Amino acid sequence: MMRQLNTDLINKYNVAAPRYTSYPTVPFWDADTFTVEGWLSQLCVNFESSRDAGISLYIHLPFCESLCTYCGCNTRITKNHQVETPYINYILKEWAMYKAHLGTDICISEVHFGGGTPTFFEPENLNRLTMSLLEGCTVLENATFSFEAHPANTTKEHLETLFALGFKRLSLGIQDFDPKVQYIINRQQTEEDVARVVQMARNIGYTSINFDLIYGLPLQTKESIADTINKSLVMEPDRISFYSYAHVPWIKPGQRRFTEHDLPVGQEKLELYILGKQMIEEKAYRDVGMDHFAKVNDELFKASSTGNLHRNFMGYTDRYTPVLIGLGVSSISDAWSCFAQNVKTVEEYYRLLDEGSFPVFKGHLLTSEDLVIRKYILDMMCRASVELSDDAEQKAIIIRRLSPLLEDGLVEIHDGKVLATESGKSFLRNICMAFDQRLHQVKEGNRLFSQAI
Repeated sequence: MMRQLNTDLINKYNVAAPRYTSYPTVPFWDADTFTVEGWLSQLCVNFESSRDAGISLYIHLPFCESLCTYCGCNTRITKNHQVETPYINYILKEWAMYKAHLGTDICISEVHFGGGTPTFFEPENLNRLTMSLLEGCTVLENATFSFEAHPANTTKEHLETLFALGFKRLSLGIQDFDPKVQYIINRQQTEEDVARVVQMARNIGYTSINFDLIYGLPLQTKESIADTINKSLVMEPDRISFYSYAHVPWIKPGQRRFTEHDLPVGQEKLELYILGKQMIEEKAYRDVGMDHFAKVNDELFKASSTGNLHRNFMGYTDRYTPVLIGLGVSSISDAWSCFAQNVKTVEEYYRLLDEGSFPVFKGHLLTSEDLVIRKYILDMMCRASVELSDDAEQKAIIIRRLSPLLEDGLVEIHDGKVLATESGKSFLRNICMAFDQRLHQVKEGNRLFSQAI
């Protein structure tokens, strides 16, 4: 059970903070030293050195029929389903270019379809996409395939088709069941929609179902959060992601449908989190990293218990793969020592592939210091524990930055080992900021990130 945090502590740490799906975070990538050729070179080296571990594939399917105004993802709003086939063709063209560099004997460890709305696509098109991606590759015995689904448009045919292809996990974007909240964020699906998809998935044989819920949305109250979580718990998902709403209207203009006056903030917002966390944990879900909860028989909890939990651009995962290749608009690829991100518009993505070029527009080659700090942040996000290196100067700087969190009972430090306390686990983003050298090199006050709480 999480102890109550006082208002002063909440206000102190409710600052703009990265979400740390990577280090360095995207705003601090060094474009001047990055080249596509350097990215491909690093990718091939790291792929060769870890060939047997397999790679992860992330496929970004950006299309949605309507705009969810809270959403921070890269989307393309359309009701024209004629866009499906051309987009798949270009995804496969990009994948063919990567395969030409990586060569034969490609093993697949993970596949994830994200968006957008992957279930925007017709089942037969998802079948063609998956079969073509896997053609000529070896799917590892313990591989995991997962996809994100909108409860209001996911059909039995979607579920059956993807299950037959090897998908055993699905994530349902619910966010909130309150009709007033759904209206203002333009995300509408009923409790019956969700129950229908869950029951169909279980009958078909899916082994892990995740619910995405968000706290801090406009018009949310403790009563509405409690109602949403109660309705979710009745359906017994295997995992629950309980995210903080990221209000960044200067980046996502769709969020201007509502104003800051509609949002729960500060103590009010944290109380939503505390209530939700307590309700979830009382039903035998365990805290797994930041924002994630899982049943004890779920692979994510098992990975957390054994120290194998990993975090990448797809979020938390139960395995570490040294190479993640992102296909599609805005996708980010990760070869551990290098990141690369695709262009963000469909038109530019098509144009570059038509020219025979990789559709990458920026990236980052990690320095030796970056690699050390990346491991620190990954360890804190996944294990709530960091073993500092023997670099006396760096250690002293980090411990100095951590001193306010130490005084506030959010971390403990023992002989160079930094541990997040139980209370501190609600402030993992703040703790990670103490390790983030690049963040401390810029001026304060830049509006790059959402609030930590």
